[in-house]
Amino acid sequence: MILPPRPKPETGALDAPRIRVSGHIVDVSPQAFRVAGISPFVRLGDCVVTNGPEGEELGEVVRIEEKAATVKPFAVRFQSGVRNLAWRTGPVTLAPATSWKGRTVDAFGRPCDGLGPLEQGPRELIADTLPDAAMKRGRIREPVATSVRAIDIFTPIIKGQRLGIFAGSGVGKSTLMGMLARAKGFDTVVVALVGERGREVREFLEETMQNDLTRVVTVVATGDESPMMRRLAPKTAMSIAEYFRDLGESVLLIVDSVTRLAHAARDVALAAGEPPVARGYPPSVFSDLPRLLERAGPGPEGTGTITGIFAVLVDGDDHNEPIADAIRGTLDGHIVLDRTIAEQGRFPAIDVLKSISRLADLSWNPQERELVLRLRAMIARFEDTRDLRLLGGYQRGSDATLDQAVDLVPHLYASLVQNPTDAVTAEPFDELSKRLKQAMAPAGAAAAA
Repeated sequence: MILPPRPKPETGALDAPRIRVSGHIVDVSPQAFRVAGISPFVRLGDCVVTNGPEGEELGEVVRIEEKAATVKPFAVRFQSGVRNLAWRTGPVTLAPATSWKGRTVDAFGRPCDGLGPLEQGPRELIADTLPDAAMKRGRIREPVATSVRAIDIFTPIIKGQRLGIFAGSGVGKSTLMGMLARAKGFDTVVVALVGERGREVREFLEETMQNDLTRVVTVVATGDESPMMRRLAPKTAMSIAEYFRDLGESVLLIVDSVTRLAHAARDVALAAGEPPVARGYPPSVFSDLPRLLERAGPGPEGTGTITGIFAVLVDGDDHNEPIADAIRGTLDGHIVLDRTIAEQGRFPAIDVLKSISRLADLSWNPQERELVLRLRAMIARFEDTRDLRLLGGYQRGSDATLDQAVDLVPHLYASLVQNPTDAVTAEPFDELSKRLKQAMAPAGAAAAA
């Protein structure tokens, strides 16, 4: 097995001992194995190597006790046995380089696209590191056009913002994220596919991304890989994004999905002996997620930004389940995809009333802000009276505001429908105005006649 590179002291990594400290395996279970003799020399997050029948096997220390350390293996099937030697190697590190653009790597940063070895960069980064200090970070002020009309109008994105896409399964989440990945306002795009079906990886790269991978680095940990690999992949993607951010680039980071990361972290925490506290999730899951999400955003002054788009696969379409609820409060905004809208054939199936960007005022001018608020109010009035209108309780002329909503909102919905292959525009408000005028023109002509 190819091991991750050893950390260098100048990177801030925990220094590995000058001599190899080893112990021996005393217990093996389906979830983890225990190593005696190394507890005084390891820390949580350190890697431990042991020899198996097919070569070296790698695991991570997830619990330390006086007599033994509990290690969770990265392999799906751990094949080493009791009394085998095991030794510490330090935390997982990787050395990204600009030549990684266009490549697909695994959670360790090893190539998995069959295009040959990867160039190693000048410095090594720890995959699981701390966010930058709050007072050292720059401010974010620059809007970015995604070319997705519903987002650019109702929930605009600012470079360095962290936004969540909350959706159930099969509602168009991956397609929307592919549309966002093709936005032209970013220098580099880093995509982490966590827990995806194996067949969907090539579909995402070749169809959703339309093979436009010249500025894309993809990190893959499919659903059949171990929880440790699925837990590591977003951290690896974040480290790669931080490397390009430190070069002064504007980076778009897409993680699909944070929920599967939480599932993997739950498996690891339970193997370490943590008690479940909320729908089976141990406490460490709710502290690990903000630590990862906080690594996105603006970098220190003089560097670039990481704009984070994090998919949240809500279990059972329950948008208040623990993971969705915890992530929603950490991010700078959220986009909600609604199954009812998708069933009506309106894609992207964005519920504009439930979606919000906390930094939208940095993008809107006063006229645009007033227009969006009026459109939201009109949509709310239209949806609130849907049952009344279906029952025949609505009479035209009794409420001028409702009359306007009934005339305008269906055309607004049609204007927001967008396919990945549609032509894009840099002026979404102008295009919306033009589309609404064209749609309303026949109705005005008919009324005049």
